[in-house]
Amino acid sequence: MPLKEEKTKIDELLKKGPGLSIIDLIDLLIKFAYDSRASDIHIDPEDKDLRVRLRIDGILNESFIFPKEIQSEVTTRIKVLSGLRTDEHQAAQDGRFRVQMKGEGPVDLRVSIAPTYYGENCVMRLLVEKAEKFTLGTLGFNEVDRKKIEHAITKPYGMILVTGPTGSGKTTTLYTVLKTLNTKEVSIITIEDPIEYAIEGIDQIQANPRTGLTFASGLRSILRQDPNIIMVGEIRDEETAGIAVNAALTGHLLLSTLHTNDAATSLPRLLDMKIEPFLIASTVNVVVGQRLVRRICQDCKTKKTLSAPELQSLKEVIVQQGLDKYKDISKSTPFYYGKGCDVCNGSGYYGRIGIHEVLDVDDDIRKALVRKADASEIKKIALSKGMTTMIEDGFGKALEGVTTIEEVLRVIHE
Repeated sequence: MPLKEEKTKIDELLKKGPGLSIIDLIDLLIKFAYDSRASDIHIDPEDKDLRVRLRIDGILNESFIFPKEIQSEVTTRIKVLSGLRTDEHQAAQDGRFRVQMKGEGPVDLRVSIAPTYYGENCVMRLLVEKAEKFTLGTLGFNEVDRKKIEHAITKPYGMILVTGPTGSGKTTTLYTVLKTLNTKEVSIITIEDPIEYAIEGIDQIQANPRTGLTFASGLRSILRQDPNIIMVGEIRDEETAGIAVNAALTGHLLLSTLHTNDAATSLPRLLDMKIEPFLIASTVNVVVGQRLVRRICQDCKTKKTLSAPELQSLKEVIVQQGLDKYKDISKSTPFYYGKGCDVCNGSGYYGRIGIHEVLDVDDDIRKALVRKADASEIKKIALSKGMTTMIEDGFGKALEGVTTIEEVLRVIHE
């Protein structure tokens, strides 16, 4: 069913007033969100109504205004679906449930409900199993970076780190690497919070701090299970970092994520977690920094010429960022944008792709690590060895017409 028809159905249902079916309303909302390619549904109570927004390609879009009268029924229905307490209104609750999409298969929804000033809000994340369809190429890695990662994952031990803010696609990158490594000859175990996608042939453990199953304690248990490859959802404390480094030293390939702004900052971040510099130098194979940018919609993609002020500000960015490769950009350089059409819902963008930097930890970077060099020095060494920075990768994708310069700058400066 086209999106416009689904939207009309929801609007008609809302007009029914007191007699409307909340069950049908929630079912239609989930279907609409799924067909809109939304990653999250936000249901926020306000003074006089209930605002529903969908996060599509990383941006929140207002989609519906529900009447205030149905607020408690909407929340109760979602609580029932996720097996949460319907009589608890003052505490945050988390749950999940699964829906069957006609002709599409099952979709898992992760639910978070919290009390706010105007009543309980609800955020539902749609966990659509897309990791199956990705390769390093379709994620947006250029050939040089792809080869660096492919080389790093052939090593029998060491660490592969993916870094970036929340929602930058780190888990998808790790799952894609795991899928490449997943053969019958190796044992792969993961500890995640939450498990976003189920992967056949891999033992996936759900972290649960309430029962004492943290990343650190789970990782200790995993090491007794004789794995070849381990994935830890995130290295977020000293204890997890210490066990992860030891696991990588003792003949395991360990994949994990870190919250840092770029690849070079990740290595000093491990120093902050009390890991000895020589241990970082001898275990980390490669660090991937990444962000997600929106792709230009192919149905309304249009060529554009930069105006004089746009060109001037772009030249300033190129100088600031040291992007000598792009200093010859002129008025005649073609760029592209999306005009907006029915396919992309008027946004001019459809889907997202990664912009990356891949820092290969070679002998020079190891020496710098041992003498506790800071992130800027590590970055300088990596650049001298030909590392492409995220902004450089983004500029390249804008010139190819994959995304826009505005989108690259928005994501880099977030």
